[in-house]
Amino acid sequence: MNILQIASLLIVLAGVFGAINYLFLKLPSAIGILVVALLASFAVLGIDYVWPQLLIADSARQVINGIDFSDALLEGMLGLLLFAGALHVKLADLRAQWLPVALMATLGVGLSTAIVGFGFSWITGMPLIVALVFGALISPTDPVAVLGVLREANLQKSLETKIAGESLFNDGVGYVVFLVLSGIAFASTSHGGDHGASELDDAALLFIQEAVGGAILGIVLGWLTFRVMRLIDDPALEVLLTLGLAFGGYELAVVLHVSAPIMAVCAGLLIGEIGTKKGMSAQTREYVDSFWKMIDEILNAVLFLLIGFEVFAVAFDQRFLVAGCFAVVLALVARFAAVAVPILILRPFRGFSRGVIPVMTWGGLKGGISVALALSLPEGDWKPVILTATYVVVIFSIIVQGLTVAPLANKVGREPDLM
Repeated sequence: MNILQIASLLIVLAGVFGAINYLFLKLPSAIGILVVALLASFAVLGIDYVWPQLLIADSARQVINGIDFSDALLEGMLGLLLFAGALHVKLADLRAQWLPVALMATLGVGLSTAIVGFGFSWITGMPLIVALVFGALISPTDPVAVLGVLREANLQKSLETKIAGESLFNDGVGYVVFLVLSGIAFASTSHGGDHGASELDDAALLFIQEAVGGAILGIVLGWLTFRVMRLIDDPALEVLLTLGLAFGGYELAVVLHVSAPIMAVCAGLLIGEIGTKKGMSAQTREYVDSFWKMIDEILNAVLFLLIGFEVFAVAFDQRFLVAGCFAVVLALVARFAAVAVPILILRPFRGFSRGVIPVMTWGGLKGGISVALALSLPEGDWKPVILTATYVVVIFSIIVQGLTVAPLANKVGREPDLM
């Protein structure tokens, strides 16, 4: 199948599954599409088990494998999704919460990676450095899933900003940590691990290059786009400029070997704050806002559809599934530490709402980026268990946590800040 046929198939299935959910399941849109896709996938696997001669599962697997989920997300959809998410987060709100957001997106990601890595190594016998790679890919919360849940919860503004800001930035930081650790892990596997000191030095330089370089590139490209938009009063053209910024900037970041997710977030924040206030007319703001909300909804639906179909890439080995169940517990413990430690550090100096730790812990949904990173790992003895465990964590997170976090947030997430 060519790319147009694949895109057409995904759009049609997303629409059909969305309609099935709307008419029968009545779940939140993205979660409903994921559930229907999962049910359809398991139905195909069941038919194949009863009538193996039909080869339906093999045909479905070939189609799914023909869609490189990792490339489709990491080098295509992710830039648009992050830009769309950042576009609607106001810098003024983020500035008020920058310290907890920064600590959770850095110290929190580091703690989560270490807890999951050490725990998963102990559970599976996996080499520690490879388990830390798993910890890095499962630590980022998915901004697509998180921001979708926020629409359903009536949160206090400060808590909403913490969750949205952290989910956008820890995505980029987690991706950089994954690149660093996977570079060390698989370089040491291929070279016998004789260059530890030089590898750590290279890893530190790579982290700085990716994280700082991505932020600088996003700010520069966002500023240049804003300056051009100030000279123009054509809503359709200005929408096109923002699309070019999201697409072109992301691909330029990939070419320059800086963090494309961080670039997309920084560019989106700048356009969403300065661009909308000083570079757009009221009509253009309406056009841009409506366009990016629509892009967000469509890509969100397609992404969750693909996650449901990736069940065909998972190895249904009992040992791997058990490891996945332990990984769910590890991921929740790690998420609790990633939220609680920064908040406990800051609590003597500032107030937090009573519900911030439970809401941010349970609302730290995992999603497509974790699956994409797991799929991008080189083939090896440990990839099947990592992929299966990642998939189990993501499905549990989206369905169980995703369906219950809004009631939890509405119950405990609207209490006033403690001063």
